[in-house]
Amino acid sequence: MFNYRPKLFDEASKSHASKKLYKILICFIVVFIVIALLESFVPGIMSWRDIAENIANSDKDSKWEASMDASKKALADTNTMIATLFSTIFGTLGAMFYCRFIEMRSVRSMGAVKKRCVPNYIIGLVIGAGLMSAIVAMSNAAGASRTVVCTDADYTKIILFFFGFVVQGMSEEFIFRGYLFTTIGGAGYHTAVAVGITSVGFALAHASNPGFGVIAFINLTLFGVFAALYLTLTESIWGISTIHSIWNFTQGSLYGISVSGTSDYPSILRTSTVSSKALLTGGEFGIEGSIFTTVALGIGTAVILFLLSKKAAKKPAAQ
Repeated sequence: MFNYRPKLFDEASKSHASKKLYKILICFIVVFIVIALLESFVPGIMSWRDIAENIANSDKDSKWEASMDASKKALADTNTMIATLFSTIFGTLGAMFYCRFIEMRSVRSMGAVKKRCVPNYIIGLVIGAGLMSAIVAMSNAAGASRTVVCTDADYTKIILFFFGFVVQGMSEEFIFRGYLFTTIGGAGYHTAVAVGITSVGFALAHASNPGFGVIAFINLTLFGVFAALYLTLTESIWGISTIHSIWNFTQGSLYGISVSGTSDYPSILRTSTVSSKALLTGGEFGIEGSIFTTVALGIGTAVILFLLSKKAAKKPAAQ
C-alpha cells in the first residue's frame, strides 16, 4: 500500500531538482509565495479601495486587526470571490512552469496525461459530489444542520462559481500533488514520506482561514492523504483535481456552506447550523471542520488503500 511507488515517481526521478529534502521544501516555499502573489494581484486591485475605506471606518484599536477585518469584508464581495477563484490559474501554470523549465521534467510526471482523461473526470465528479453529499446527509440526520431550497438563487453566478472552482481545485492539486508530491517521490523518498509532507503542507496552507482549528487541520490533512493516494492509484492528476473542484462547488454553491472558512457563496440550497457544537458543525470553518468530514474521508481513504493493495498485489514489480 504505502510501499507502492507510482510510475509518476519514476518519471519525476529524471528531474534536475536537488535530491535533498530540505532543498526541495525551500524551493517549494519560494514557488508557493510567488504563486500566492500572482494569484492575489487581480483580487487586490479590485478590492483595495474597499479595504482602504473599511480600515478608515473601522473601530478596531489595532491597525493589524482593522486591516484583516477590512480585507475579509472586501474579499467577501461576490465578484471579487469569482476573480479570486479564476486567479488561481496561476497556481497551475506556476507549478507546471517550475517542473517543466526549472526541474526540467515532463508534465506527464505531474500526472497531466491524456490516457483515461474523460473517464477520470466523470468518476471524479461522482466521487467529489458523493463525498460532500454524504457529509451533509450525516450532519442533517444527526440534527446538526438543516438544508432548505434557496428561492432567490442566482444561477448565472452559480455557473461562474462552478468554473471558478474547476480552476481552483485543479490549481491546488497541481501545486501539492502534481508538483511537490512527485518531486519528493522522484527524489527517492518513501511514498509515505511524500504523502505525509504534502498532506500536512496542504493543511497548513489553510491555517489563516477563519475558524481553522484542530479538527479542521486533521480533516485537511486527511483530505491531503486521500488526494495523494488517489493520484497514486490513478496515475492521473485529472481525477483528483475534479474531486477537489466538485467537493468545493458542491459544498459552497450547491449546499450553501462556507468552504474552508471563506464567505458564503450564491447557492441552490442553503444549509444552516442547528447544533451549537463545533465538533458537529465545524464552527466558523464550516462543515469541513466537523467530525462528519473526518468519517467520510476516513472511509474514502480506507477504500483507496484497499484498491492500492490490490493493485500492488497484481504488479509486485511496481512496488
